[in-house]
Amino acid sequence: MSHGAGLVRTTCSSSSSAFGPGAGAGPRGASPSEGLLDPVFPRTHGALLKVAQMVTLLIAFICVRSSPWTGYSAYRYFEVVTICNFIMILAFYLVHLFRLYRMLTCISWPLSELLHYLIGTLLLLIASIVTASKSYSQSGVVAGAIFGFLATFLCLASVWLSYKISCVTQSTDAAV
Repeated sequence: MSHGAGLVRTTCSSSSSAFGPGAGAGPRGASPSEGLLDPVFPRTHGALLKVAQMVTLLIAFICVRSSPWTGYSAYRYFEVVTICNFIMILAFYLVHLFRLYRMLTCISWPLSELLHYLIGTLLLLIASIVTASKSYSQSGVVAGAIFGFLATFLCLASVWLSYKISCVTQSTDAAV
């Protein structure tokens, strides 16, 4: 009978949310199956952190992009890193907002988010340092580098949050 219990667990984690008001209700909240959109997620700390990261990355990109004489490859690297991080954070935000993690169970979302934040934070830190060192007192580039450092700090907070979710939760589940 253990095979049937495993089948029920898999079905619950990847079930569609259109089967009724009580279908797939789990321990997460009041009624997570009311629709495709998760109404609780935008108010969580993780979602607000993602929005803050996206805003600071977008401001950093606009500051550097709109500065005159930014033809250096260092500035282009900064622009690529900020936009790529922005797009990936937006993708993770949409995955959580539309509950796509329930449909795509073959991907370990906490682990992929942790890896993204580790690599993206390191690249953003390097890009911010290089941009700040080559700013040549241009106010837009300096502002972009400052917002890059702020986004780096926010990404470090997400690394900690992702680590707490993926590693600490797994270790406490294994002990039980």
